[in-house]
Amino acid sequence: MRQDTIIERFREHEQLAEKFHLLETRILGILNFRDFFQELLEQIGEIFAVPHVWLSLIAEESTPAPLAKLSGTSRLRRCLKLIDRERFKQLCKEGQGPILENEQLRPYHALLPDGNRLAFQSLAMVPVTLDGKLIGSLNLADPSARRFHPGYNPIHLQRLAVKVSLCLSNVVAHENLQHMAFHDPLTDLYNRRAMEQHLEREFSRAQRYRTQLSLVFIDLDLFKQVNDTYGHDCGDALLQYLAAGMTSMSRTSDLVTRLAGDEFVLLLPETPREKACLLIRRMSQVFLDQPMPWREVKIPIQLSYGVASVHEDAVASSEQLLKLADDRLYQKKQQRKADG
Repeated sequence: MRQDTIIERFREHEQLAEKFHLLETRILGILNFRDFFQELLEQIGEIFAVPHVWLSLIAEESTPAPLAKLSGTSRLRRCLKLIDRERFKQLCKEGQGPILENEQLRPYHALLPDGNRLAFQSLAMVPVTLDGKLIGSLNLADPSARRFHPGYNPIHLQRLAVKVSLCLSNVVAHENLQHMAFHDPLTDLYNRRAMEQHLEREFSRAQRYRTQLSLVFIDLDLFKQVNDTYGHDCGDALLQYLAAGMTSMSRTSDLVTRLAGDEFVLLLPETPREKACLLIRRMSQVFLDQPMPWREVKIPIQLSYGVASVHEDAVASSEQLLKLADDRLYQKKQQRKADG
């Protein structure tokens, strides 16, 4: 091999090493999924001059909760596709390295984000793993059929896969810790800590801009009797049923929280007290009409609640808003007992 050729190869490898170092530097410190994926895809496209870069992730129950929710965000919808594991395995067998294709491209259109029809003549499908398990692929495509031809040396793509997988592992660990810190493990609703932070922020905003904010304090009646009669598995299922129902009947801007035990809080921005009362009455009626199926029986659901609004005279702080709703809940339960 001629000396000038060796020098040219050395320079190419040196430049490539610099590109990988630059990519790693830019993504290593990112610890949330949204920014990680956005930056990763943009940087790969820019640093390696790849016109089309996107991710395909296998959709299944074991997918980490924050990761599974990403496909619903408008910012990433155009460059992220959730795909069935069996369909994915038809294209990429576990343990197999990067796949390079510039002829039979039609089957790989299943990897494309919904509604995204890219024009490309060659594709590199790079498997991505998390803790040793295949979770999807990083996909690179080019209008030139020569860019990712089957004879292309895959060693750099393999190196890219390793770096992406290692960085992704860091992000997952951090996101899972964050998720556990602010979510109830049984219902996956926000917990008290998250509710207090949201409440303080929404209360300050409502005070500053004179907007509406209501809070509903909810208690599940006869919950102890359900546990005593049908067992704690039934009680847990009932809390999950209630959480799912309240979430489905709430707006995306509302916050549904499990405070503790059988106590829940609804935080309703831009909502006056009258409309909050209408909402919780409608929720209560739905649960009365739709008891939870449990084996051979139906578990009735009855709610007690108290509603308070930010602009009431007795409310001067977020703590007082929560306490007022709690006091009204207590009064309602006492009245119910008195009425027999």
